[in-house]
Amino acid sequence: MISQELTWQGLTPDLMPYQANFVSSDTLTPTTLSEIQPRLFDSIARFIKENARTRFMFIKSDESEGYLQTFAEAISPLLTHFSPINGDYQLTDNEQTFKWCSDLDGRFSSRTSIAYRHWIEPEQLFGYVTPSRQLIPGLLHHVNGGVLILSAAALVSQPLMWQRLQSMVANRQLEWLPFSDTQPLPIEIEPQPLDLKLIIVGDRLELEEFEYTHSNLFDNALYGEYEPVMFFDDEEQLTLWMRYIKSIIVTNQLPEISADGWPALIHQATRFCEDKFNLPLDTHWITRRLTDASHYQTDNIMGHEAFTQAVENRLWRHSFLSERSQDDILQEQVFIKTEGEVIGQINGLSVLQYPGYPEALGEPSRITCVAHLGDGEFIDVERKAELGGNIHAKGMMIMQAYLNYELKLEQPQPFSASIVFEQSYGEVDGDSASLAELCALISALALQPIDQQIAVTGSVDQFGYVQPIGGVNEKIEGFYDICAKRGLTGNQGVIIPMANVRHLCTNEAVTNSVKEGQFHIWPVEHVAQAITLLTRQPYFEQQVEGDNVHLLALIQERINQANSPEKPKLPWFLKWLG
Repeated sequence: MISQELTWQGLTPDLMPYQANFVSSDTLTPTTLSEIQPRLFDSIARFIKENARTRFMFIKSDESEGYLQTFAEAISPLLTHFSPINGDYQLTDNEQTFKWCSDLDGRFSSRTSIAYRHWIEPEQLFGYVTPSRQLIPGLLHHVNGGVLILSAAALVSQPLMWQRLQSMVANRQLEWLPFSDTQPLPIEIEPQPLDLKLIIVGDRLELEEFEYTHSNLFDNALYGEYEPVMFFDDEEQLTLWMRYIKSIIVTNQLPEISADGWPALIHQATRFCEDKFNLPLDTHWITRRLTDASHYQTDNIMGHEAFTQAVENRLWRHSFLSERSQDDILQEQVFIKTEGEVIGQINGLSVLQYPGYPEALGEPSRITCVAHLGDGEFIDVERKAELGGNIHAKGMMIMQAYLNYELKLEQPQPFSASIVFEQSYGEVDGDSASLAELCALISALALQPIDQQIAVTGSVDQFGYVQPIGGVNEKIEGFYDICAKRGLTGNQGVIIPMANVRHLCTNEAVTNSVKEGQFHIWPVEHVAQAITLLTRQPYFEQQVEGDNVHLLALIQERINQANSPEKPKLPWFLKWLG
């Protein structure tokens, strides 16, 4: 079972078939929400058309001001039958009650068919009464008869305001209520008619709050979802995404993109999605990338150089932490070997997210394993020290179960082993190191050294198959940077899961080094492929011809020797005497 090395063409999206689209991009027209989010737009259209039957809608989306405005602009043309509610309040003859009069056009009449707020206070929403008994209208009065869009965060953090709003919208009456038991209304005020549709926008955790506290309301409301990515594998889909980019350029008055600028932007976009067949629909992220590139435009055109310089400048501005981390390794304060061979030691790959830091950093981690005579216990040192998370512990147990199954032992394993992330002083979680840990364990049991020029990432299942992980580009680049600064040997590289090949979108330095044969990337489907590359020893018996010496045989022989200490182990040249 041999792994085939990737060529440099597999490290970036193949955009050659779309060159004509890039050349003619200046003829593209901006797109609309109905085109890039057809499922969401259909939900919104149904919500608007169902006049009195549905008063609430939930949208899973980023709830920033820009997204709320986008939804409002998409809804506004649908409100063709907006019926404003006119009226005003007048004091009764005895001046004890404010009476609602529906035949007047006053301060409490509707002013707009749609409104949105990222944050709003109760007084701004419902209106309030001054100590001098003057009535001040709120947003509900001005949008009465139309649609109101609010962020879920504003309602979750103000539960009393949400309870009152929900009750008023459901009962179709706008009531004047005291805001606390200690502050009653100074005068009686009649409720006024309220005809309102409410759209609540938030992320999944915030919408979960509404589902939990108002399950009946949530189940009967309409639901829509702003999809953060779109699938891309043909010319029509790419053109639609380019039109979406064009709409952002027009909205923000940014320079146009040249034919050679589109591939550079798409490279960034697919890397952001971690998938060569997905393109992002994250308006804020795209606007930021376009704005950064606009600083390097020429003649109001953003080309390949503009996008490249923007990325290089951003990484340079953010490079303090990554440089310090690399310096620790290069100055041998953190031990990472990139040459030689060691038994039971392997370079795992991790992605680190520092609090308050916008970039994900890929770093190699030294994982070691020692095996000795014992009762068969596999010790996860991170877990024992309470530095290992639950997912990491799960990956360790799966790895151990696979090896015990593979060895097909008739009696308990006579060796104990301990595995640890060396020089790790924080919590370790995730199962992306389980392939590396399994290879280190096999190496320690078989007493076969691992090539330190190769780093490994991937998780494994109970049958030894390698499963995909996240952050594959950052992990590859993190190990490559260390190798490059020490000097590439031509034999260094990274083992990744085969399923992660579609996620590869490496930077130019890695791509060029792979092209020149100075760095290598091997995708694998099974642990057998990985350990064979690392030890240059076959894993299964059927992998070799005429020789039964393979890694599993070496482990089983060592186990047999441990279980039969009375039988001395003969040198290889005396075995024929037996």
